Amino acid sequence: MRIVVLGPGALGCLLAAFLAEAGEEVLLMDHRPERAKIIASQGLMVEDRSGQRVVRPLVSRFPKEAAGADLVLVCVKAYHTAEAITPYLPHLGPRTRIMTFQNGVGNVEILSELCGAERVWGGITAQGATVLGPGHIRHGGRGDTLFGAVLPEGQEERLAAVAELFTKAGLPATVKDEVQSIIWSKLIINVGINPLTALTRLRNGQLLDLPDTGEIMDRAVAEAVSVAEAQGIRLVYPDPIARTREVARATAENIASMLQDVRAQRQTEIDQINGAVSCLGRKLGIPTPVNDTLTGLVRTIQAAYGSTV
Repeated sequence: MRIVVLGPGALGCLLAAFLAEAGEEVLLMDHRPERAKIIASQGLMVEDRSGQRVVRPLVSRFPKEAAGADLVLVCVKAYHTAEAITPYLPHLGPRTRIMTFQNGVGNVEILSELCGAERVWGGITAQGATVLGPGHIRHGGRGDTLFGAVLPEGQEERLAAVAELFTKAGLPATVKDEVQSIIWSKLIINVGINPLTALTRLRNGQLLDLPDTGEIMDRAVAEAVSVAEAQGIRLVYPDPIARTREVARATAENIASMLQDVRAQRQTEIDQINGAVSCLGRKLGIPTPVNDTLTGLVRTIQAAYGSTV
């Protein structure tokens, strides 16, 4: 299968490495010329507890080279979704499927508007990865991958084939029927883990070592669950609080993406994660004081980049 991975961040590099190792034709896209050159030269370096290995997928920064793709995995930051996918649209065929593996809400809707809902899939994964350098990542935890189509009717066979492909590549995958259920199930986990790591500078697993961060995590997740339930969204996991804690343990050594962003003084996805819960809570009349506070604190950190003591 010809697979294009859009975005060479932690998850994009991880997916590209695993799928390329499994023998798939993988093209990793990077819009930054210098970084693309480094990755093309050195390959992807993946570290885990067993050591380090190098995987060499194809690398390009030219959208036209994505022509003929069967599957495009969108792994860019949520606030870059539209500008990232737009240059590729003239080069993607009608049978190309575009699957978001991004954080937050709204990505499926943006891709559906630009690409057509019949071509869009939503995905989540509990695989954890941390960027150590250009094309150099640490695989910090394993977990299941879930995905499904916005309009699944008639796509069951293709969905099953991609799930089997991921599973054979070492990324156990399951197909689900309701995309919003998938997206919100990931959102709720991110709500509990990401902002707390950004604020405390702790790794995922360390959040559970301290009673205060564990309690704040549980309260943030509970608020997000209330917002999801008010929209009639059925979550994948029967106990979202327990599931969030399980993911934090399974990815204990991982440095969450929001903490990686804060360390690098980049824009975070707080508005697409906790901020989205707060915004929808206000519209639905559901109080979300913990998510409001976490959003405000992370926004403050961003606003103060370069001016703190």
